[in-house]
Amino acid sequence: MSWLNRVRNSLGFGTEKSSTEKDLWIKCSNCQEMLFVQEYEQNLSVCPKCGHHGRINADARLALLLDEGFELLPVPTVTEDPLKFKDSKKYTDRLKAARAKSPHADAFVTGSGAINRQPAVVGVQDFSFMGGSMGMAVGEAFCQAAQKALDRKCAFVVVTAAGGARMQEGILSLMQMPRATVMTRRLKAAGLPYIVVLTDPTTGGVTASYAMLGDIHIAEPGALIGFAGQRVIQDTIREQLPEGFQRAEYLHKHGMVDMVVPRSELKERLATVLDFLQPADEAA
Repeated sequence: MSWLNRVRNSLGFGTEKSSTEKDLWIKCSNCQEMLFVQEYEQNLSVCPKCGHHGRINADARLALLLDEGFELLPVPTVTEDPLKFKDSKKYTDRLKAARAKSPHADAFVTGSGAINRQPAVVGVQDFSFMGGSMGMAVGEAFCQAAQKALDRKCAFVVVTAAGGARMQEGILSLMQMPRATVMTRRLKAAGLPYIVVLTDPTTGGVTASYAMLGDIHIAEPGALIGFAGQRVIQDTIREQLPEGFQRAEYLHKHGMVDMVVPRSELKERLATVLDFLQPADEAA
């Protein structure tokens, strides 16, 4: 560092400007345009220039979808670090770091209420919490939320955003796939709607289980949805994949997704779908 920079730093020159710029501006990860943070947030974290849908946290998602006055369901208690896992860091340290940045104890947050007066339980995966990875806490939260929907005799809506199973919990994380699958079958047996909203990104074991078992699959524009990564697939089949492969629009065109809905229209579309699918005696 030059003497001039040392002097500037010691006197605090530039600090206020840097902080202000950081608070006021955000760069779109798609078109690289600089956007006013206030304008970006008012537009539901969707770029007004190119329409790119940015990631939002669980609280923002629940507030977007559920009517006011919804109940936040309690976080389930599970055994933490059952394998005493350590790589470059202890798993317990990774959890502490993730919780320091989040108001919630893990990556799956659930609320019980209504979507435009249509009764529903909504579960949201938060990608900012360890990549939304599915471990025992996520699996248990999913199952408890599904049971809440069964008790209320209402729809269960899940918003997915995950990098897959949580490697620090090994096979115990993989066991959450059949557990969640069983709960989706119970909802089906009870005649209750199970709707999945696929957001960016939805991959790995989450895609291989409850993300693709919905009665209706809705995706946000441009969302990455798949199991294995594109490079892995290309190296395996030794073929160039088509443009837009694993994106919401490509999957919609090929029948894996029922509809692609912009975030601003999502709540209204969900309410319409629920109005059609909700059991007649409950919808009344």
